[in-house]
Formats: sequence, structure tokens, C-alpha cells
Amino acid sequence: MGLESGKSGGARGNPSDSGMQIAPLPDMAALRRAAERLEGKAVRTPLLESPPLNAALGGRLLVKAEVLQRTGSFKFRGAFNRLSQIPPEARAQGVVAFSSGNHAQGVAAAAQLLGMPAIIVMPADAPRIKVANTRGYGAEVVFYERATEDREAIAAKIIAARGATLVKPFDDAEIIAGQGTSGLELAEQAAARGLALDAVVVPCSGGGLASGVALAFEALSPGTAIHTAEPEGFDDTARSLAAGTRVKNARGGKSVCDALLAEQPGEITFALMAPRIASGIAVTDAEVAHAMAVAFSHFKLVVEPGGAAALAAALAGKVPVRERTVAVLCSGGNVDATLFRRLIEDAA
Repeated sequence: MGLESGKSGGARGNPSDSGMQIAPLPDMAALRRAAERLEGKAVRTPLLESPPLNAALGGRLLVKAEVLQRTGSFKFRGAFNRLSQIPPEARAQGVVAFSSGNHAQGVAAAAQLLGMPAIIVMPADAPRIKVANTRGYGAEVVFYERATEDREAIAAKIIAARGATLVKPFDDAEIIAGQGTSGLELAEQAAARGLALDAVVVPCSGGGLASGVALAFEALSPGTAIHTAEPEGFDDTARSLAAGTRVKNARGGKSVCDALLAEQPGEITFALMAPRIASGIAVTDAEVAHAMAVAFSHFKLVVEPGGAAALAAALAGKVPVRERTVAVLCSGGNVDATLFRRLIEDAA
């Protein structure tokens, strides 16, 4: 889906697809509270730019480097915000999460800091570095097969047996508020430089990061257009925004962007995104590989495929940079070394 002007025509408020009310939506006050909880725990990640790349693009392109966040992705923000609010009497039973890797690591690290057990349900084909890092933070990993098993059902059985707390990857108000602190920082960093951002592009899977960033910019920089970036074949958010209701991806698709393979947007995240996202954009695996190579050469960043989706959208001209100021979030950097080398060499 290409660049659109203006905001999406989605309905405001918090209706679900069936017209029933859903859980209360987070607001700017929730983001501010999350920022207070994360003070001294999360990294205030830098906002980078490259003069040679700006010259080539004919505008200003800024990169919010969430690859330098604790655990290597933005996911720590939401995980710590959520886990820190679990009542003390419930912490001994631990937490359960399901994730292909970055949420897993965020939850595992947050649980370790708070002295809580963590069990993570991960796909058997998850990148090895993400599995190793998750275990490195002290979490127990339970594998499942993407094609034949239901990760939510597996998590439900563990919760029933152990009395643990489920920590959803994106469709949770406190997860969204935590992720939104990256947008809060980005808006503040741009303002400190005297920059008016024309657009911000956010990698998107279930929508926790994109909806949180959209909330922050609605309050702090309402003239900035927010766009989501997804892999081709997994552009459920783009198609949902266009349709005005949540739609699912077809089964059987493949993408190198393992972190962006959610089946459809969440109920809460879509209710937040629909009135606030200007457009959803799909990028190819080749465009993602090129963005990874550019991030490495111009910003000295190691970015995983899914984390490079927003940068790919800008570099491919799907969000114009010429004569504009555009910021992108590089949301994660947890990529196996062999895959990273192959992708950036193929992009050369």
C-alpha cells in the first residue's frame, strides 16, 4: 500500500470489530507514567543522522536507534512497564509470554530485574540469537511449531498449571504505553533540535509500537504523519487501515522479517491506530536487506530485518524524504550473524 495523504478514516473511540467495547485504551498520561517507571531502567536511545545519506536523499532522515535499547529492541520498554505493575503477591508465580524473540527477551530481562520466573513460548524456527538471549536472561523456553500448534493454547495450559500472569506481546494497554515511550523520546529529541518532523515511520507487527508512537505524536507533534511499515504478504495493518476493520494475513506467506509476522492487528492497537495512522506501507525483503546494509554503512548499526522495515520504506521512496524531515524507528537488532552477513552482502 502506498503513501496516502491525511489520516486514516477509521472510527475513533474503542469499538471492537463486532461493535462491543474493548479494554480501556491507554492515553498520553499512561505514556508519561510508563516513562517514569522506565527511568533508569531503559536506555534513552539516540536519534542519529548521516550527512552523506541526507545529501543523497535530498532531505533529512533521522534514525531512532532502538537497536541500542536494553535487550536489543524496543520490547523491553513495554515488558518492564507491564511487569512492574504485577502485584507483589502474584510475582512468585511468574509470567508467561509467547514471542518469536524480541518480546521474549524483553519479558525475560524485565522478569530477571524484578526477581520473577519467566516462561516463554517460542516458535521452533526462532532465530538462534533470540533463543539464546532469552535463556541468558534466565527464562525457561517452550518451543512450538508455527504451522501445526497454537502458541496461545500452549501458554494457557502453562498459566492454568502454574498460576502465572500472561504478558501479551502487543494487545495490552500497559505494553502499548511502554512502547510509546520511544515515540515520546523521539518527539522530545526532535523538538530539542528545533526540528519539525513531516513524517515518522514505524515497523509494525501487532501494532504495539506504532499505536504507542502515534499516541505520543498526537499530543506532542500533531502535524507529523505517522506511517506503519510491514513486509509484503504480512501487511495486515495496511489492509486493515484501508478496510476500516481488522483483517488477517493469508497463511503460508514467508518473509525474512521474522519479528513482523503477526496474523492481524490487535483489538486495542487497531482502535488506537485507525484514527491516527496516515497510511500503512509494505516493503519487500530486498528493500529490507538494502536498508540493513545502509544502516550498517551509514549509522554503524546492526539492524535485524523486521527492525529495518521503516528505514526500508523511506529509502525506497514509499515515504518521501526529499525536501522533508522524516524519522524512522530501527526497532531491533537481534539477528543471527550468518543471516545478517548474507543479507547485507546480497544487497551490495
